[in-house]
Amino acid sequence: MKIVIGSRGSALALWQTEFVMSELKASNPGIEIDIKKIKTTGDKILDVALAKIGDKGLFVKEIEESLVRGEIDLAVHSMKDVPTNLPEGLCISAILEREDNHDVFISDSYRKMDELPQGASIGTSSLRRIAQLMCIRPDLKFKDLRGNLQTRLKKMSELKLDGIILAAAGVKRLGYHEKIRQFIPYDLILPAVGQGSIGIEIKSNNDKIKKIIAPLNHEGSYWAILSERALLRRLEGGCQVPIGSWGRVEKGKLVLNGVIASLDGRQLYKAGSQGEIKDAEKIGIRVAEDLLAQGGDKILKEIYELGIRK
Repeated sequence: MKIVIGSRGSALALWQTEFVMSELKASNPGIEIDIKKIKTTGDKILDVALAKIGDKGLFVKEIEESLVRGEIDLAVHSMKDVPTNLPEGLCISAILEREDNHDVFISDSYRKMDELPQGASIGTSSLRRIAQLMCIRPDLKFKDLRGNLQTRLKKMSELKLDGIILAAAGVKRLGYHEKIRQFIPYDLILPAVGQGSIGIEIKSNNDKIKKIIAPLNHEGSYWAILSERALLRRLEGGCQVPIGSWGRVEKGKLVLNGVIASLDGRQLYKAGSQGEIKDAEKIGIRVAEDLLAQGGDKILKEIYELGIRK
């Protein structure tokens, strides 16, 4: 049998897709697999902050369209790029075991963020990271940083930034682990929804492909991501809105923490809940409603009034 996997063409996306391919071949001896590289809107627009151009499928839309047309059999995504509402007829059928979902601090000059001087310059394109850091370090100056990992590392030196913040998973997967100075604690920055996880999207009615990829699904990661995505869906937020979450299975229970912060860091609300694994989505909704009740609804309203896209 031969199948075609759709993927973005970035180094990280191809690493993830090739990893999925190797796992599929290990569990399905004799299978033939081709990779179809697809350029997405997010790959084409590199000179505008993501929050200003909207993020409804910026890095997945064209891949999903190819899936719907039958040009590919499955799509491999970073789950933090996948909108919470999927196109009709598509589903996330498997989520691989999650990599470390921390954010990490990388710097040529400082070992950890506590060492940063007043007014230090930090590179990141994430409103989520900026908002949470502004809560404790309003003195920091932020520089919008887009591009692949190698580009961001190069820009850090070229722009003489004091440091940059990236997702641990991508840094580790591409072999730059030695660049990491600090794994940023969850109480300082909660990760993005789905951060560190690889998802496989297919047509909902394609039982043959569903069966082939089933062995790749990691139950704990699947339910954790489900709870995080339910939280984000209830908040009606997108990947670029300052919402963070951390779902995980601990001692047989699904545990979820969430945060929402104003862009200036002056308001930050946290909430958490836990329960039965099968109630993952209910837990996500419960945490989201707690955040909204605390004042998160006003933060979201103000953010969208500023032109930040959902």
